[in-house]
Amino acid sequence: MRNRILSKIGTQLLRLRHDSSQSSQDRATPADYGLDHRQVAEFVAGTLHAEGEAALAHQVARLLPFHWTWPSRVAQAMSQITDHFGDQRELMAWLDRHPGLPRLVARLYVFMGLLDRYSAVPAVVTAMREYRERTPYPPGLEPYLVPATDDDTLASIAFKIEKLLGEERTRKAAELALATAAWLQQIAPRARELNPDVGDLNELMGQARQDIRAAAADI
Repeated sequence: MRNRILSKIGTQLLRLRHDSSQSSQDRATPADYGLDHRQVAEFVAGTLHAEGEAALAHQVARLLPFHWTWPSRVAQAMSQITDHFGDQRELMAWLDRHPGLPRLVARLYVFMGLLDRYSAVPAVVTAMREYRERTPYPPGLEPYLVPATDDDTLASIAFKIEKLLGEERTRKAAELALATAAWLQQIAPRARELNPDVGDLNELMGQARQDIRAAAADI
């Protein structure tokens, strides 16, 4: 996944996600979520053992859906971790090396990055709108889509995936991502017909489905 997808998106993967009525700013970090600051210090220094690194990766994965509302001490520690890697893309690559929740969360955030990338692309929006004229709700997406299709449709789905992660409904988040990727694979040929610059959307979505499904199997 790192070579096929992660390298194709930008380094800024955490952003203020929103739908028509809410944003990630509305979700407070749960009181029992946090980081072991001794482990953070040892990790940054390169002295943390493998078991401690796996535990730290799990802590980071749980915290990511609340990135906009981290308490200052958590935000500072997360900055230390991210700075250790250089950027958020490398942070996701690190999480991806740890099976279970960290790997699945990383792959879902990479997928959300793709949704953000394509959300306002006119050819993609037009292809989605044409599809919905024939089939108003693609399989698995009826609970998550509003009737209108616009520049915010995919970004809104990204918000809902992140919200499900924050609610610890991890399998539901994976199912929503898989259903969305399947839909984008279906509209990809039409989007590319409208604008060849859309490129390898079909291949990216196919790889994303494979990677998310594999990671979810370990949960």
